[in-house]
Amino acid sequence: MIDDESSGLSALYEKLQRHCPEVEVLRQCDAAENGITAIETLRPDLVFLDVEMPVMNGFVLLQNLEYKKFELIFVTAYDQYAIKAIRYSALDYLLKPVEVDELKAAVEKALEKKHVTEAGNPSLNLLLENLMLEKKKFKRIAIPARDGLQFVKIEDIIYLEASVNYTLIYLTGGIKLTASRNLKEFEELLPPDIFVRIHHSYIINVSCVEKYIRGEGGQVMLSNNVILDVAKRKKQEFLRAIGY
Repeated sequence: MIDDESSGLSALYEKLQRHCPEVEVLRQCDAAENGITAIETLRPDLVFLDVEMPVMNGFVLLQNLEYKKFELIFVTAYDQYAIKAIRYSALDYLLKPVEVDELKAAVEKALEKKHVTEAGNPSLNLLLENLMLEKKKFKRIAIPARDGLQFVKIEDIIYLEASVNYTLIYLTGGIKLTASRNLKEFEELLPPDIFVRIHHSYIINVSCVEKYIRGEGGQVMLSNNVILDVAKRKKQEFLRAIGY
């Protein structure tokens, strides 16, 4: 546990003790530098990390680590950019003050993930890769699938289709993924200058539009030759997105 606020550490420790008995707290650190030493020495399976800390924030701490073979849960006050970077990497975060139910769910998910390999945590590696880029210009996204995570280039996504509580993602090369996130979550996450929702069931990559067929809402033909309906209420938004 790493947080520069002692009250935050104490509150999280108490909730873990009372509600997450499967978690053994090895060390509480009130500074990023102490956190680095603790992680390198203790080599934990799970780390709780605050984002905003003086001198060295949580992201910089991660960049300075050699040992990265652990699951990670961020604990943070609301920061749109930080949270977006975290979500792109399929990592978990808890907003302060931490709610017990959300803590229990995050711990359960972390213990079930088992994404860490000998090469480290691929989600953590993706987070660090994206943080090196200009804000909101992330290149890759981690797609939570039934059997783990699929790491995908943003530019390779042609379109996304709603499928109850899941999302079907169609990529270049004829690849289709089933993601355990709903379409609304991807609408909030993907860059709006590249992706536009044209229908309650579809989000498309505007750079993959080959043809627009006029009509009440119209239709689009994409680079994989799939033709999709444009909802009447989404028509103007779509036309603006393609610069028409």
